[in-house]
Amino acid sequence: MALCGGVGAMALPSELIVHIFSFLSDRDKLRASAVCSRWRECLFYPALWTELKLRIGGGSNGGSGSEETPRLEFLMRKFGSFVRELQLELAPVEGYLSPLSNEPSAARMDQPPGADGDPQLSERWRDAMATFLDQVLCVFSSVRHNRNLRKLSLYGDTCILQQEGLLDSSNLHHIHQGDKKINEIQQLFMELLSNSRQLRWLSCSFMLGLVTPCSLACLSNPSAETLKHLSLLDHQLGPLISPSELDRLSNLNSLALDFSDLTSELCGLLASPRRTPLHRLSLLLNGAALEFKPLEGTATEDDWKALVRVSTNLRVYIMALEVDSSELLRVLKPSLPLERLHLDSYSTLVTDATLELISQQYNKTLTHFLLLRDDPDFPDLSVSRNEDPLVLLSWRCTQLAVLVIHGYTVWSHNLVAISRLRGSSLRILTVSEESIDFDPDQSVCMEGDPVHNLVKEVSLGLGRVWHPCLDSSLVLSEPTQHFHRELHAFSMGM
Repeated sequence: MALCGGVGAMALPSELIVHIFSFLSDRDKLRASAVCSRWRECLFYPALWTELKLRIGGGSNGGSGSEETPRLEFLMRKFGSFVRELQLELAPVEGYLSPLSNEPSAARMDQPPGADGDPQLSERWRDAMATFLDQVLCVFSSVRHNRNLRKLSLYGDTCILQQEGLLDSSNLHHIHQGDKKINEIQQLFMELLSNSRQLRWLSCSFMLGLVTPCSLACLSNPSAETLKHLSLLDHQLGPLISPSELDRLSNLNSLALDFSDLTSELCGLLASPRRTPLHRLSLLLNGAALEFKPLEGTATEDDWKALVRVSTNLRVYIMALEVDSSELLRVLKPSLPLERLHLDSYSTLVTDATLELISQQYNKTLTHFLLLRDDPDFPDLSVSRNEDPLVLLSWRCTQLAVLVIHGYTVWSHNLVAISRLRGSSLRILTVSEESIDFDPDQSVCMEGDPVHNLVKEVSLGLGRVWHPCLDSSLVLSEPTQHFHRELHAFSMGM
């Protein structure tokens, strides 16, 4: 069919052209809009842009955050007022803001701007922070009057801007009009919440300076009735949701919070029979913040029992980042219906006793277990035991479907045992090549290459082709980003 002329595609009704364009990806829609004014008019029809997923900066699309700001402004100006689902990831910078130190944690933990803790912030840090603030302002200026918004998911990939994991608001004084922009962003966010009428999903993860303890008070009554998922994660020092605000959200069936924010009082409210039963609960426990947000006052064993009695289908996902085993033992209550557990650290060790507790308490509920450590040393958890604790966990946890290990020694014969115990029910078995070790006594008795023999035996045990992970960076993703994306999939899987 000709693309122009009275009998070609240009003669089709606009409704039909819009329907045809609905099968294109977002990227192809934008490209097609450059063909002619008619196509551009049809392509910017609201029905084609009910959902918008964007990642700005961080090297995506080959550009820096500041270079992509005009693209973001264009998209938000066109679609911000009527888009129904907006998922946005903002990554102000790519790479490191200062030279790497010799510390093992430097591989994933960026150093504070300025050498030796110098309070003078680097020029690049200020530029990145200013870009982040400008982009957040752009988004909320465009969506604040959107009454059709049903899903808002925001993630700030701002770990690189944090100083040792925590960013103090006083740092904003170093940004040109930083305090003014933060106040404007907070006001626009509260305006969006008050104007919303059918919000069902609200997720704000690590968006610096966005959410305050007063933000949810502005949520309109219609949205308070329709909201099904709420995620509020930040490095703020205080809780971002009060008991009175949680009480308004009586129809929540999915919630994500800092572990320290789940107080005994909040847990008691969630256990109320007047509420919709909770199905998914995601909790982030950050060891770096425990000094400011202690575990005192968090949910007790009795609180979990009361919650499970009301929410019988409740499943919990926990990520513990740089948390000592003694603190983990305080957190892992017997009645907690734990389905997914991610233990991530740079130097802190998880003990064999902790794994023993996990395998005994959650043998009927645990389906996902990730044990990661970013350190050049690979401790052996089975050194003082007759049985490897990871093998025992695989044997006891009958629902285990995902097992990921890096940073701890996994003996080849134990890996084979895990594959045979779980078989094809273990859908994902990811072990970094660096973590695998071979018993020299067994290697003498076996013919051929030990790595080849291991791959063969594990593949037979799982009933599919298996290989160790050769690139540890595929396993060691940035923890907060992994948690944000995993809780999204976890909560959507209800």
